[in-house]
Formats: sequence, structure tokens, C-alpha cells
Amino acid sequence: MADEVLFETTVPRTLDAWVERFAQPRWRGASVEGWLFEGAVARRGAEQRLRSAGVQATLHSAYKPLVHFFLEQVDCSGLAAVTVRYPVHPRASENRFLLEAYPLAAMLPGCALAFEPGTDNLDYELALTSKDGRRQQVNVFAPNRSHTGPTGIGHLSPTGWLRVHGGGASSIDAAQPTEHEQLFEQVLRTVLDHEWPRAEPYFERLDIRIDLPGIEQPLPMAGECISTHEALHEDIYFSLLEIFQRRSGRVPGDRRLQPGQIVPDVRAGESPRLRIALRGFEPAPAPAPAIVASADRSTPLDELDTAPEPARIAAEMEGLAGQRFGAVSLQGRAVAGLYQQGPSAAVFISGGQHANETSGIVGALRAARALKAQGDAHFALIALENPDGYALQRELSAWHPGHMHHAARYSALGDDLEYREQAPLYERSAREQAVARSGAQLHLNLHGYPAHEWTRPWSGYLPQGFELWTVPKGFFLVLRHHPGWQAEARALVEQVCAALARVAGLAEFNARQLALYRRHAGEVPFEVIQGIACAVSEVDRPGAPVTLVTEFPDETIHGDAFRFAHTVQMETVLAAVRAWQSLARR
Repeated sequence: MADEVLFETTVPRTLDAWVERFAQPRWRGASVEGWLFEGAVARRGAEQRLRSAGVQATLHSAYKPLVHFFLEQVDCSGLAAVTVRYPVHPRASENRFLLEAYPLAAMLPGCALAFEPGTDNLDYELALTSKDGRRQQVNVFAPNRSHTGPTGIGHLSPTGWLRVHGGGASSIDAAQPTEHEQLFEQVLRTVLDHEWPRAEPYFERLDIRIDLPGIEQPLPMAGECISTHEALHEDIYFSLLEIFQRRSGRVPGDRRLQPGQIVPDVRAGESPRLRIALRGFEPAPAPAPAIVASADRSTPLDELDTAPEPARIAAEMEGLAGQRFGAVSLQGRAVAGLYQQGPSAAVFISGGQHANETSGIVGALRAARALKAQGDAHFALIALENPDGYALQRELSAWHPGHMHHAARYSALGDDLEYREQAPLYERSAREQAVARSGAQLHLNLHGYPAHEWTRPWSGYLPQGFELWTVPKGFFLVLRHHPGWQAEARALVEQVCAALARVAGLAEFNARQLALYRRHAGEVPFEVIQGIACAVSEVDRPGAPVTLVTEFPDETIHGDAFRFAHTVQMETVLAAVRAWQSLARR
């Protein structure tokens, strides 16, 4: 079936438009200072072209301007002390601009860095002291605009800006819409104005393809990168979820929403363009046995340094003896389940509910192997609960392996399968079979979250509804229990944390990330046990009476970091299974 194109356009590149505008003779002798969403190389090139036309130009990043100031204009190795007074604006959260300064605290090792709240003036006010005793006062402008989003919420969002003085024309000091803002707003308008069906799902796949210039700036610490392409993907995806939630009459953040599969595909390009289209998806059958059997196993499971191919996951599941069960996804992919009966207390192990959180998939498979080797294991296993999302994760990662890809988080229906309540259940039915077959009172649900900063710059910067997740805070645990299971839950989390304290490298990893979190976000809003943040709550939801959710900052990581992540996931499962043997109700 051919795509149904809803909208297609190109827009001028803001950087080129500014160069063309201010290179005109009437601006000769002018001073131009601008902020826009471009990388340093492109900005320096534009400055040179304007200098050739007799214009003194300085172009800054409108995205994370304070961080770019230290990257581009300061010799950080020569600093002894820095005090940052960050803006506190009534239309933003109190720590918004402190978070936008992330990860400055990690960029200035050995420097005495202090953050202080300032005024609603949109400038970071800096006091810099060099190691040779020189002092300097600097203001770094953070251009923002106040606006109302499509669901009626007010935002203060980064924007383009121009300050122009001198030459033969009037001075300018005002916000300027850039191609990023124009294309983002066009996506929202197109979706808002379209005549959608009355009932969910509204489509099979909604493709939003954007090509435009931007920033892909690796930072001088592992795993961190400033990316406007990733940020635009995130902002489009969650903005459209909010629009469809409102259209359906659901409350904000309702994970039962089933709009269809929303796919923002944002790529680097010189000429900004947008194409929005509806596509049908072709059913994707499960791998044939011959394909599964030939899955590449040359790399041992414990040495995998990136998310495995679906055929490898299927082959690992096939290699474990036990009773088979499962389900079929909306797009026709198999959800493979395994039940191993034994004399010990049963547990249910799952990974890949959110398919862009990939370390739990490998951790679940490794844990199952280790439990099988013990000889008395009693468990149900679904290593990959969301194969449709995982297919999208692999599709998007082919272009941007270091991005979070939250479009792959949910199912092809667009919902979170854990919250699915009505038939057809598709993937959800495999989970229900796992609990019914095993009788497990404990569900070990392996998850991840962003390994670097998560932002929505054109909707107020912080990810609305997920503000606690905007910067990493190490590996942590979420424990949910039914009424009456508080004692078992408490004992479980304390014993698991005690065991994890002995996992090589985890204490140091957590201490480092928690320290950086506290500098930019404040105190962790959870209890910390043995150096591990833990959130324990009572819930009344279907499933096992106790659920232990792992959260490793694994989105975007590869190599040794990925191996460490799935090792921690495995060790958590094994520790929980050991502890549960004396806690389960017989």
C-alpha cells in the first residue's frame, strides 16, 4: 500500500538566511550576535563569511548555551573556581536552568564549582577565577520564548535570537524562529488539523521524516553527547502522544493510549525538509527455524557489547530446555516464553517491555542460563516482551546508534503493554501465561533508562511527566507490592542491595552518577540503600504480588558499558532469586 502523505515541505536554513541577510551592503560595519541550533563548525564558517562582508559576527548555540560557552570559549584546564548564578524563571521549574547546565560539574574536574539560584533574567551570571589568580565576570545569555503548547500548557523554551547593532539599519534584539522550531510546530499543526478516525488506533504507522542541520557534539565524558537531532525526535514523539491522549479524552500520561506506531525519523541534512506520511505495516512473521538455528553465536552471551539481533534472542530461548508458551505481536512477531519447573520458589523474569532498554534482554538470558545450571530452578522467562518495538529500535539505530529512540519504547499499537487491559492482548497474553503457569509471586522486570541527558527543548526543555529521568542517577530499583506484601518486599530489596554492593564496579559507578545528579538536580527523591536508589510503593494492579523493576542507564550505550549493564541485570536477578527462597509464601 502506498504511503498517504499528509504534509511535505522545505524551509530555509536559518544560518544561511542570516548570512545572506547580513552580508548585504547596508549591514557593513554592524555587530551581529546570534543564537541558533547549529554546531560549532557551521557557526564558525558563517562568522567567517560575514567577516568577509565587513560584519563582526558571533554565533552561539541556542541549545545548552552555558555548556557550549565552556566548550568553545574557556580553557577549562586553567580554571581554579567557577560560580554560576543560574536563571530562575516563573514559567519554568525552579531547577530548569540548573539542569540545562548538565553536565558542567563533570566537565570541570578539580575546579571549585558552585551553583546559586539567580533572578528571572535569562542570563547565567558567571564568576571565573583562573589558577593564576585572574578573575572575570561573564554573562551567558540563554535565549528562551514563552509560549503555550498544543495541550494548553505554558512553556519557556530555547529559541533562536538576534542582537544586531550598528551598520546602516535599525538595531535588533529579539527572538527569531529557526528551522527547528518551524518544522516542530508544523508537525504538531498537521497532526492537530488532520481528520483522524473516531476510535483508537488512529493509524498503523505515522512516519515523520525530518532532515536538517543541527548539533551532534560529543562531550568529554563517557556516554554524553549533545544532540539536537535526538532532542527533536524525543520532543515530537512525546508531544504527539500528548496530543492523541487529549484527543482520546484520556488523562495526560495514560499509557493505555493506542494511537498506532509514531515514528519520528530525524537525520542530519543541509537543507531542512519535512515529510509526514501514514504507512501500513506488513506482517512480520517469526524467524523460520533455519534462521534461528544459524543465529551468530560466535560472541558468547556474556561478551555481547551491543543489543543482539532478534534471531540471536530466539536462538538463546530455543537453547533453554523447558515448556514453551508465547504469543504473537500485532505485527506478527513471536513473543517466546519458557517455563522451567523446579522445587524452588518460582519467579518470573522478563526483559524488553520497553524495547529501547536493551541490557535487560541479555541480562535475563544470562540469568536464566545460570539458574538452569543450578539444577533446582523454578522460573518463567520472556526475554523480549516487545518484539515490534525492538524491530523499530533496530531500524532507527541503523542511523543513530547513540540515540535513545523512545519511539521504540512502546508497542506497535503505541501503548505500554504492561498497561494493556482489553482484548486483543497480543504481547500481554504471554506475560499472563507466565504468571499463571509458574504461580510466581515475584516478577523480576528488567528495564533501563537514558544513559545521558533527556530533553524536550521546544516544549519547555524538561521531559514532561518524566522530569525525574532527565539525567542519569546510576542503577536503581523500583519495588512495587500488593497490599499485605510489605514485609516480604522490604526484606527483598534490602537483601538484593546488600548482594549488589559486592558486584565489581557498581558502587563506584553509582557514586559517580549520583554525585553528578545531586549537583544538577538536587537530592535523589528515593531512599538510598547500599548506594542504590530504591523506590518502594504499594500498588493494586494485576500481576505477581511483588514486582522488582531494575533501572540501568542503558539507552545509547555500547561496548564495555553495555557488558557491565547486562552483568548488573543478571546479578540482580540471581540475588533476588536467592533472597526470595526464604521470603516466598508456600
